[in-house]
Amino acid sequence: MSHAQTTNPRWALILGASSGFGEACARALVKAGYDIAGVHLDRKGGMAHVEQVKGDLEKSGRRALFFNVNAADEEKRKEVLDALAADIQEKGGTIAVLMHSLAFGTLKPYIGTEALTKANIDMTLDVMGHSLVYWAQDVVKRGLMGKGGRIFSMTSSGSTRVIPSYGAVSAAKSALESHTRQLAMELAPMGITANALRGGVTRTPASERIPGSDKLFTEAARKNPHQRLTTPEDVAQAVVALCSPGTDWVTGNVINVDGGEEITA
Repeated sequence: MSHAQTTNPRWALILGASSGFGEACARALVKAGYDIAGVHLDRKGGMAHVEQVKGDLEKSGRRALFFNVNAADEEKRKEVLDALAADIQEKGGTIAVLMHSLAFGTLKPYIGTEALTKANIDMTLDVMGHSLVYWAQDVVKRGLMGKGGRIFSMTSSGSTRVIPSYGAVSAAKSALESHTRQLAMELAPMGITANALRGGVTRTPASERIPGSDKLFTEAARKNPHQRLTTPEDVAQAVVALCSPGTDWVTGNVINVDGGEEITA
């Protein structure tokens, strides 16, 4: 019988687990002894990669449950948490980590013939910002996360900067940071921390869709004191460290994980 089957599982519930920061965090956390519940939204063409990620995670002896659903859909959220609640009721354990790494929004300017619509803005804010609150509410309401729990949200320097066609996503990141602070305050009495991680400019499937991203990557690598871009693995290692015992007093922050990129001119 594997180690995963003989101990109470610590689940890491990762929203956006099939690529970028979410995938890297899943790979790092499984090595740190967590079972992974991954929520992702991929079409048929992306499922081969999802199966590869899931298979790699399971090779560690831990479990990996993946759900190909829209994380912003209320009914789908209920289905995912029903499945985890049933497993926890049967085998014990807890959701020890909730990570919000959803990158699904509309990249258009505010003004012009191809400008953002109300539907574009509402969707982007809901998926990339507000959905954090709804997942946290339901996880806590169901008693699936308790003392020592960790909540992380992935923000970016775009929350405070102007980038062409990034307006709706920038607004979502600003909301995400605000939601994270509020959750940190309200969950402190329960011993649950909440922090936003501001990764440096990172080449991911989502960031490559930003208009002019090649110029963004070149400039970020130039200004970074390490003379390279941040990688998803850099952020994943920070997540593992912040899950360690002794970090309970680190909450309510926007933490730069960027190799010093944010402090340079």
